[in-house]
Amino acid sequence: MTASILPSTGTINTAQTGTAAPVVDNNEIASNFTEFLQLLTTQLQNQNPLDPLDTNQFTQQLVQFAQVEQQMNTNTQLQTLVSLQQTAQSTAALSYVGSTVVVDGSTSSLVNSQASWNLNVAKPATATVTIRDASGQTAYTGSFAVNPGNQAFVWDGKSANGTQWPDGNYTLTATAVDASGQSTTVSTEIQAPVDSVDLTQNPPVLSIGGQSYGLDKVKRIVRSGS
Repeated sequence: MTASILPSTGTINTAQTGTAAPVVDNNEIASNFTEFLQLLTTQLQNQNPLDPLDTNQFTQQLVQFAQVEQQMNTNTQLQTLVSLQQTAQSTAALSYVGSTVVVDGSTSSLVNSQASWNLNVAKPATATVTIRDASGQTAYTGSFAVNPGNQAFVWDGKSANGTQWPDGNYTLTATAVDASGQSTTVSTEIQAPVDSVDLTQNPPVLSIGGQSYGLDKVKRIVRSGS
């Protein structure tokens, strides 16, 4: 069995919700506004000079129509912005395919007898690592010294007694204690290539190591060969 703690790799740091608006028939509103203006013009032309129309009423109606028209224009512009944002998200998601990224997670794929995770602790400690298969059966357990910051944990797919486990998804859990025996938190990350992207989801979803992640879950992009 070979499992090792490696130095952290060079990385590049990387830094939405939509609500459906009610459907409004612009043509119907425009038609109603045109009819209103025609009626208003006819009334003004045929009003009794001795008993003129109340200007306050039709002024209020004009203001109401103008407000509705402005709101419709605003909605149209917002829909255009949302569409542009969705297009930008899809373009950004496609650029991730084939890139190696780092996301928070504990499940990695064992491929060609190799699976890897990143472990992160705040201070020097001794970590106890347990790896289980998809059914929850323990495949490996062991203890290692870990240093503050990120370090890669690489597993060759073998148990402590040398049994080779088949390729598939494996979940790593880790606990750690410092030199004084106090527990310290260990966070785990997955470093793997992006296999595909599902553009039918909003926002798009990345497939990484057999798991699905949103774009907001990507923490770092790892340079090729680093």
